Amino acid sequence: MSHPLIIAIDGPSGSGKSTLGRMLARELNLLYIDTGSMYRAVALAVMESSINSNDDVAVGSLASRVSIDLRGEPDSMEVTLEGRDVTEEIRSEEVTHLSSVISAIPAVRRAMVARQREMGERGAVLNGRDIGTVVFPNADVKFFLTAVPEERAKRRFVEEHTHDSSVSFDETFADMAERDQRDATRIDSPLTVAEDAIVLDSTGLSIDEVLQRMIVAIRERSEKRKS
Repeated sequence: MSHPLIIAIDGPSGSGKSTLGRMLARELNLLYIDTGSMYRAVALAVMESSINSNDDVAVGSLASRVSIDLRGEPDSMEVTLEGRDVTEEIRSEEVTHLSSVISAIPAVRRAMVARQREMGERGAVLNGRDIGTVVFPNADVKFFLTAVPEERAKRRFVEEHTHDSSVSFDETFADMAERDQRDATRIDSPLTVAEDAIVLDSTGLSIDEVLQRMIVAIRERSEKRKS
């Protein structure tokens, strides 16, 4: 009996991980796990508590005990925090910024990685920044998505602007550059390309073009496993 398929999608902010992860999960009829939403939910929990976001021990402790769940189909994923739907709330600029900060805390990452592994055991498409290197190093297929910074910032700006029209492109670009630096230099699970990852640069490509390349790559890997 073949084991459940696990697809890992890593990459920097604005590289298309979430959009392509949802599309791929739908195409392959797999569970979709947006790990970034889980860190955002922790950030919201911190904001709503009396905890100081600079207190790594307290934030890590909260992350280990707070209830976070992902429900629904890939295109209508609902994120819950202690049973409450926070899907829209976690997209604010404030939550986005704090999630980047608290995701660098080792205890927070350990808590989320444990949950992600548990959720993904049945087969899933997972996207994040350390899926192929830390969460599922034995994933069946690993992708690393990227694009030039300007294009990634434009995508992130469009996404953020639908939730907060006061955000400027310059703010988005600066915040993204800061996050890229933080992700690449953090001690615990830095953003790196897994040795066996398929790197896809989506600069100048449509989402559908990138999706087709990913599907072809998955089919090729599947055929190799069978032979």
